[in-house]
Amino acid sequence: MKILFLTDNFPPESNAPAIRTFEHARHWARMGHDVTIITCAPNFPAGALFEGYRNRCIQREEIEGIVVVRVWTFISRNEGFLLRTLDYVSFMLSAIIASLFVKRPDVVIATSPQFFTSIAGWIVSLLRWRPFVFELRDLWPETVMAVDAMQSNWILDALERLAHFLYRRADLMVPVTHAFANRLRTLGVPDERIEVVTNGIDPDSIEIRRSQAATREKYALPEDAFVAGYIGTLGMCHGLSTVLEAAQRTRGDSRLHFVVMGDGADRDELIAILERERLENVTLIDRQPRAEALEVLNACDVSLVMLRESPVFETVIPSKIFEAMALRKPILLGVRGEAKQIVIDEAACGTAFPPEDADALIHALQHLMANPQICSELGDRGHDAVVDSYQRSVLAEKMINFIEKSLASNRLPDAP
Repeated sequence: MKILFLTDNFPPESNAPAIRTFEHARHWARMGHDVTIITCAPNFPAGALFEGYRNRCIQREEIEGIVVVRVWTFISRNEGFLLRTLDYVSFMLSAIIASLFVKRPDVVIATSPQFFTSIAGWIVSLLRWRPFVFELRDLWPETVMAVDAMQSNWILDALERLAHFLYRRADLMVPVTHAFANRLRTLGVPDERIEVVTNGIDPDSIEIRRSQAATREKYALPEDAFVAGYIGTLGMCHGLSTVLEAAQRTRGDSRLHFVVMGDGADRDELIAILERERLENVTLIDRQPRAEALEVLNACDVSLVMLRESPVFETVIPSKIFEAMALRKPILLGVRGEAKQIVIDEAACGTAFPPEDADALIHALQHLMANPQICSELGDRGHDAVVDSYQRSVLAEKMINFIEKSLASNRLPDAP
């Protein structure tokens, strides 16, 4: 099967959409499918080109059997509604044009959360006369309003109506959570066109090369402290000021240390708080390649997974929970909804606290710090759950089976 996949995030970027798309596409290529990715020059989240790349009209490369076509975009940092929208729209237009110069696919897939990518996918499917698969990773623009990036207005209302239109027009919707699937049903998408494929991880692909002590020494982390780490995008939706608030209230306890690694829209605000409060019990590390980020996570005693308090985020499953589970790290989860069902109810691999509640976070940390045996048991159960239910190779195969089933029921005549 010839697959054309549109995504504005792809390695060497290391955020969740990039990793999911790459690992799925790599497995499909190994299965014998012909996979072409249309994406942009890597720049997320800092809005700066990665070393070795240029922002050109079109450039091609091959990564592990995947043909990658990179197109020109207006590059901006991951902050500010207007500039990001210009970035998104430029990729939409460039991707549509580039799609006309690749071999005709059997199916067109587009992924959110960048919603304009999905618009491009639908248009390309019409131009190339092929079925359209919409992978739904986020409810956009609801998420924009949830983080107060922009108040509801006629523009967002129009985009929301357009999103609902695309949900109903797609030949197959692949949401990453069951909550998203339920939302699609309320909008009139029939059950037979909805198939859930959650996030996951390939535990065998993780290679830890340094000892925990060596990584702590590299980043000047206290050797004997109980280290709680947040590794990922420092976005407006994550509520990371709660971590610094917890650090401020526990600054007198040398047994507890916090590490935050990444880049994103809230990074400058976090730096300002660190400098103002002179928090010596927090280490802020710049964004690193994924392999190095996993080394830092492995050097932590517990993984912090957090989102702001909002009904929208109760539908989200942060993909970083699977990395922590694969590394046998207990999870401190400040997220409600489906993520809590996985971590607390199903895998029993972590402890939950109310989002944006620093006192509850401190209490949970102190409990885990005092009970190393509990930490070990939580970590083991998380790893077992990944192996049993959340291996990326199994999920990729599940998704391709759904797509093949959809193709069989959506046979289109050859384009003129």
